[in-house]
Amino acid sequence: MKKIITSFLGLGICLTPLTVMLMAQSTWGQTQNSQAQEAILIEEAIKVQEQGLKLIQQGEHQQAVQKLQQALTIVRKLKYQELEAKALLGLGLYYEYLGEKQKALDFLNQALPLFRAVGDRKSEAVSLYHIGKAYNDLEEKQKALDFFNQALPLSRAVGDRKSEAFTLANLGQIYFDLGQKQKALDFFNQALPIFRAVGDRDSEAFTLASLGEIYFDLGQKQKALDFFNQALFIFRAVGDRKSEASILGIIGAVHLTLAVRRFNPNVVIQVFPDISPTFPFPKKRG
Repeated sequence: MKKIITSFLGLGICLTPLTVMLMAQSTWGQTQNSQAQEAILIEEAIKVQEQGLKLIQQGEHQQAVQKLQQALTIVRKLKYQELEAKALLGLGLYYEYLGEKQKALDFLNQALPLFRAVGDRKSEAVSLYHIGKAYNDLEEKQKALDFFNQALPLSRAVGDRKSEAFTLANLGQIYFDLGQKQKALDFFNQALPIFRAVGDRDSEAFTLASLGEIYFDLGQKQKALDFFNQALFIFRAVGDRKSEASILGIIGAVHLTLAVRRFNPNVVIQVFPDISPTFPFPKKRG
């Protein structure tokens, strides 16, 4: 939930009165009166969008979507592509949160060409990322890869390091799902130092846990334990009790595997029962 709100507001939905007035003056032939009317409508659209976001936080989903759609109607009448794109993106993220992937894709795919048209590369990257995420959740891995691979260079170009890290982590997870473990390692290893640099400790922990699982699958049990233990330390530090319990169970199972196989190398113990993958970024992250 918090991720959705942060992502949406971070795209510049909150505009100052001065910015609103400047936007209303974009057409030279307008009268002062019509400019003032447009400024009022723009402010209204922004206010309605913010109300919609607050309603999402309060769990009032039906009212929230009505507000967001109301804002979209206003900005479409004004023909401001940038505000329209952001309203569409907000609705896409909203439906993504609700798990309605096809609806999310509909809004995100409408937002994408508008962001391209106005030259908003950061928001274009965000849209590409969330389209990729929706396709991944729909198990359309190749489509997801295509959109994540488009999002990655854009995130890097605009210096959006957190988006870059999430894109890398999702690419790592997809390649892990496809059985391409070395590629998965490469992407997770690129994501890890970025999460550390931006101070996102819980994402750092999930990346470490994902690396641990890959090394376990590759037969490098001690290396896997090292990553699991690093993840455990962070889960404890951030107070994520559920993930702490999961990782403790996995660490215990790995130790049991090592102990048993000293006596009988042919014994196979299932370390990740009903957890595949153990810490999926596309499901955990927004």
